Amino acid sequence: MRCRKAVCALMTILCLALSGCGGVGEGAGAEQLALDIRGEYLEMTGCTAQVEVMADYGIRIFEYTLDVTFQRQGETVLTVTAPQEIAGVTARMAEGTSTLEYDGVQVETGPITGEGLSPMECVPLLLHYTGEGFIAQCGREPLGGAEALRVICREPEAAAGEGLECSLWFQPDSHTLLQGELSQDGYTVLRCVFSNFQMQ
Repeated sequence: MRCRKAVCALMTILCLALSGCGGVGEGAGAEQLALDIRGEYLEMTGCTAQVEVMADYGIRIFEYTLDVTFQRQGETVLTVTAPQEIAGVTARMAEGTSTLEYDGVQVETGPITGEGLSPMECVPLLLHYTGEGFIAQCGREPLGGAEALRVICREPEAAAGEGLECSLWFQPDSHTLLQGELSQDGYTVLRCVFSNFQMQ
């Protein structure tokens, strides 16, 4: 009887430990893979990438391409490369400060969430989630004709589809960040597709 109680207690602990993952096309080892990737991105000092961004304002959708140089400590630079009409617009971000400029003239972008989050701030926020976001769910699923690991991050006390939520897709073998999405109360407001991602 005592042994049965111990086994039940152990099974309960294991179920609670894994309850945050799964539900998005579960696969063997998805939980451990998500934790391994999280550790690598937490130790990352910076990265470079090209990012195709889609920002949905509800009544209008904006699409553009960025060259990104991200530094966890120091300045992060995002430069618009497309569309041609706004190519060269550059955002510079450091601890507690950010500027958006073009030929020395500051440009303003409107927020895409009620909390005032702008599209330029979203790319560094996605990169923040890779190493420090609370993992609510994880699993393997198809992305662009290949298998990817999807990790969903949100506030620990929040339910699915409540508040700000981040979904990240990684290549399972190389751990390269492929795509990220931010949603507000279940509605996707930003999608970023990464290419030429190089971790530092």
